[in-house]
This record gives sequence, structure tokens and C-alpha cells, in this order.
Amino acid sequence: MDNKTWMVNDSGQSDFILVGIFSQSKHPTFLCVIIFIVFLLVLSGNSLLIFLIYSDAHLHTPMYFFISQLSLMDVMYISITVPKMLMNQVLSMNKISTLECGMQMFLYVTLGGSECFLLAMAYDRYVAICHPLHYPVLMNHRLCLLLASGCWFLGSVDGFMLTSITMTFPFCRTREIHHFFCEVPAIVKLSCSDTSLYETVMYLCCVLMLLIPVAVISSSYSFILFTIHRINSAKSQKSFATCSSHMTVVILFYGTGVYNYMLPSFYHTPEKDIMVSVFYIILTPLLNPLIYSLRNKDVTEALKKMVNVGPVFQEIIK
Repeated sequence: MDNKTWMVNDSGQSDFILVGIFSQSKHPTFLCVIIFIVFLLVLSGNSLLIFLIYSDAHLHTPMYFFISQLSLMDVMYISITVPKMLMNQVLSMNKISTLECGMQMFLYVTLGGSECFLLAMAYDRYVAICHPLHYPVLMNHRLCLLLASGCWFLGSVDGFMLTSITMTFPFCRTREIHHFFCEVPAIVKLSCSDTSLYETVMYLCCVLMLLIPVAVISSSYSFILFTIHRINSAKSQKSFATCSSHMTVVILFYGTGVYNYMLPSFYHTPEKDIMVSVFYIILTPLLNPLIYSLRNKDVTEALKKMVNVGPVFQEIIK
């Protein structure tokens, strides 16, 4: 990292200005309340899901282990962007320091990259449906830990690489970020140096982080659909419904990622970029626990047991 450039960026006019989502709204207060409610729903829904998975022995399976990791990422993902956005609106402030911006960028790129690889947990569903007899061997606990650790590691490498390069660019133009958080493409636009090589490298990283997981997921579900079509039973129909829900989240998450990081600049406007980011920063973390869990009988049974524990515990105390 170029320390001199970082010091130049972090001295003098050291704050960036987040134009944000509320400046585009005719009713910013109402929008702020809605986003705050969604934020609370995301925190409560994903936290409850994590608690159920780790407290109920029936949910100690590879699929739910990966879902718990996804929920943890979603909680952290929305927590590093939305609270700052809401506080800026409530306090009528729109500034973020260079250090805060760099930290926010590193965390969200790390989490976004980790989630890109984790959604390739379609491999788990492929093994469960297409090779059920070998499932306990192929998806053992050690392999699950290894896969999850690999996702977090690759995501952190991506976060460190993109953040360290982006934040060392000289920002001699306006320091207004036309976004509600420190998104990499929005920051790169502020640089007065030639960023074409960096944008090419970032594009290649996105091929690794987006297109390869999509290829793995698509291949897995192609085999799954073929197997389901061949079996044609009630259980296979349930599996098809689960896979369809998963694919909905996959298309939403990866589609917005491809738009933000891989489409040429003439497709982008600040307004479009903000709206697309809302989908994967706010809406996807809200949908994940609904799609993966509330429609799942095992999770609903675990939730019922947890609710029934309260009255039983009170009777024991009496």
C-alpha cells in the first residue's frame, strides 16, 4: 500500500460525503422508518435462525450449517452499511472519514465475496439428492468446516486486495460519493488517476467471484432437476420447491453483483446503482431466512419447541 497516498487522502479534506438514498426520495422520513423496520426484521430473523440451528440437535446437518453461515454473513452485511446510513439521516450528517470508508469497504467486500462462494453450497443439495447414500461420507463435518473457512478466507483476500488498492488512489476531484455506502465502483469514479488497469483486474476478480460460483450452482441444479424428473415422487417435488427458492435468491444476489461490477459504465447511473444495491444489501438478507427456513418443516418444528419451552420452564419454577 502506498502510505504517502493514504496520508494525502486522509489529511486536509479527509471526509467523504455520502449523497445517499434519502436525497433521491420525496419522503425521506417515511423511507428511513421503512428501512429501519426492515433492518430490525433482518437482524431478528437471521439471529433467530442461527440460534435455532445451533440449539436444536435435529438441525445439526451440513445444509443448516451452511444456512447458519449465510445468516451470520447477512447480519454482518447489513450492519456495516444500514446503521451508518440511518444515523446520517437522523443526525442530518452525510460525512464519512477516509478510515471509516476504508473499513466499511473492506468488511462489505469480504462479506460479499464470502457469500458469493458460500452460495455454491448448492453442491450440498446436489450430493443430498443425487447421491443420498454417499451423503454422510461426502459431506462430513470436517469438509463442511473446510468449505466454510475457505469461503471466509477467499472473501477476506478479495476485501483486502480491493480495499488496499482503491483507498490509495488520489482523490483530487469532488469527494461526493453518489451512494449510501462506500461502494468500490463509486469510490473509483472519484479518482483523478488512470484506473483502467485496476478496473480490468477487478473485472477478472468478478469472473472468479461471480461467474464461477454461478457455473457451479447451475451445474449442480441441472443434475438435481434431472434426478428429480427421473424419480418423480412427493419427496422429489418438495426438493424441487426448495431448489426453486434457492435459485430465486441466487439470481437476485448474483444478478445484482454482475450489474454492479461487470457491466460497462454506460449502463450505470447513480440512481440505478443505489436501487440495485438496495436489493443485495437490504432485501436479500431479508429474503434468505424466509426462503431457506420458514418454509422448512424442520425449522418450524424447532421454533415450536422453543416457544413451548417457556411455559414448561415456568411450570418447573412454580
